[in-house]
Amino acid sequence: MDPVFRWLIVGAYFAILLALSAYGAHRWYLIWLYARHRRRDCTPARRFDELPVLTVQLPLFNEMYVAPRLIDAVCNLDYPRDRLEIQVLDDSTDETTTICREIVERKRAEGIDIKLIHRTDRTGFKAGALEEGQQVARGEFIAIFDADFVPPPDFAQRLIHHFTDDKVGMVQARWGHLNPNYSALTRVQSMLLDGHFVIEHTARNHSGRFFNFNGTAGIWRKTTVADAGGWQHDTLTEDLDLSYRAQMKGWKFVYLPDEVTPAELPVEVSAFKTQQHRWAKGSIQTARKLLPRLLRSDLPFMVKTEAVMHLTANIGYVLMVALAILVVPSVWLRGSQAAWQVLFIDLPIFTLSSLSVAGFYIVAQREALGSWRGIARWIPFLMAIGIGLSVNNAKAVLQALVGHESPFRRTPKYNLNRGEGISSRKYRGGLSLDTWIELALTVYFTVGLSAVIASGLWGAVPFLMLFQIGYGYTALMTIVQSGQRGAAAAPATK
Repeated sequence: MDPVFRWLIVGAYFAILLALSAYGAHRWYLIWLYARHRRRDCTPARRFDELPVLTVQLPLFNEMYVAPRLIDAVCNLDYPRDRLEIQVLDDSTDETTTICREIVERKRAEGIDIKLIHRTDRTGFKAGALEEGQQVARGEFIAIFDADFVPPPDFAQRLIHHFTDDKVGMVQARWGHLNPNYSALTRVQSMLLDGHFVIEHTARNHSGRFFNFNGTAGIWRKTTVADAGGWQHDTLTEDLDLSYRAQMKGWKFVYLPDEVTPAELPVEVSAFKTQQHRWAKGSIQTARKLLPRLLRSDLPFMVKTEAVMHLTANIGYVLMVALAILVVPSVWLRGSQAAWQVLFIDLPIFTLSSLSVAGFYIVAQREALGSWRGIARWIPFLMAIGIGLSVNNAKAVLQALVGHESPFRRTPKYNLNRGEGISSRKYRGGLSLDTWIELALTVYFTVGLSAVIASGLWGAVPFLMLFQIGYGYTALMTIVQSGQRGAAAAPATK
């Protein structure tokens, strides 16, 4: 092989690994920040003598399986009824509206201040519904719950007193999980979310960096939303966008890692990918929209640096796809590499990239569950799923970078019990071009693995297997679950 071409491939491979290592090093930094600041006292300085009026907004779109559960939970909040307003912000196009109307009428008869606000024009999607509801909300504080959440009765009482500090604009609770043991997919999702909520949020907020409202399980001061420019729908992550705008205006945010509000995790691979696509694309859209203004501001350097890493982290998926294409030829071309090169080149990069993932989620699970037991065996599968998502999320990042617009696609939830299948549920996902690309990459890595094993390059086998398992799982499970679609299946979006 031409030496120039050889060094181009190997050089590009290492350049990508180094870029990924920068984000890996950032994970180690977040772990350090977390360890340093996790003990910060989160008790409010004082409490309200008289509780303020609280409006609870429930944005819904075609959520017939989980909407009743949510409405019941919110109506059971331990909060004075004369100071609690509930808005069911329903944009549904199916029987969800009828179901919600019946529940709302029954709850109103019980003396609860609950209203159904149904829109037929879905302008702005969730952001539009929230903004419209806020215009008529009587509460000076607004709690928001997505359809898949089940807030505990003491949710409002435990968060509201932080607003006795007039500078506090938003208080966020930690997400918990209703169905982490439903399947291997939900188990990995619970670990991914625990990493975000236990380590990232705590490290950022408690150290004075920016962090974000997650669209649900939090309370806003209504004047904060208005002061920051209101709910805007020019990104797919209206929550992230508003969070940064509010903090750039000087509002304080509070994160309470010990206040847990459980939610249902997606049980279908296509639903999980839809959710991840929206989050990945929205974060890059928010970065394009706000980073230039943030970097020109007089905010502290540490805040700016963390904002760049936070908002651009999903670019790592584009790098991951490029790495997937180059890793097999790179391993082949470096087959005769000396042991000292592996020690001084590969080992540091591996520590910064791969081991940072393992360390990050092991610490998160220990903090979330209180034990190390049984955690390590899930780490390889978690890493494989992260790789398997790379095609889906890389497409989202590239769409955001070129300004490609797409509608808000919500994540369907089914309220399933363990062992109950999804074949009879509506809102089912289908196949897309991504699935076939993932399947092609599975074949690519299967062939590559065979060649590597035949050549005796055993050191590369575990690394290549992560790619093979990751792409294989996401592709094959999407195909299998798509084939299970029942006669009642319907699209997840309008």
